[in-house]
Amino acid sequence: MKTYICEICGDAYLGDTKPANCPFCGAPNKYIKEGEEANPIINRKTEIREASRKNLEEVYNLEVKASAIYTCMAGKAKTYEIKAIFKRLSKIELEHAVIATKLMGTSAPTINPENCSNEDTENFKRTLELEEHATNLYQKFAGEAMESNMKMFFTALSEAEADHINLIKNYL
Repeated sequence: MKTYICEICGDAYLGDTKPANCPFCGAPNKYIKEGEEANPIINRKTEIREASRKNLEEVYNLEVKASAIYTCMAGKAKTYEIKAIFKRLSKIELEHAVIATKLMGTSAPTINPENCSNEDTENFKRTLELEEHATNLYQKFAGEAMESNMKMFFTALSEAEADHINLIKNYL
């Protein structure tokens, strides 16, 4: 068994092979390194410019809201599989918010309840809207970032959100 560490969230995965995506933040496996090779962005001491800080605040707000919406959707899902999908998405989005707080040096996220539909199909459609918005926004933020760790963070988030789009399209 080996230890694999995500360069985005810094969490460790234990297994015989590297996962396709980080099980904690959803980052693609190109951001996952074997234990001693890893240098997570949350551990890198880099000054964050004002533009990136503003973008991190927007990431935080968007991800906290998405986590709450997906928690609502999980509670209203018609099947256990759909409940599990929304529960996992909620955890991943919350992890994105946690990473943003670590990068900004602020306190942990506070989650307020959000409303959602009672219908799975409507919730999947809303999920696509949220994930497409996040993907595009994070691509923009990656292009604006001057710091290498911020560029990596925003790119990884964009890629993770794009994976969520592909997942949800399978259910529509």
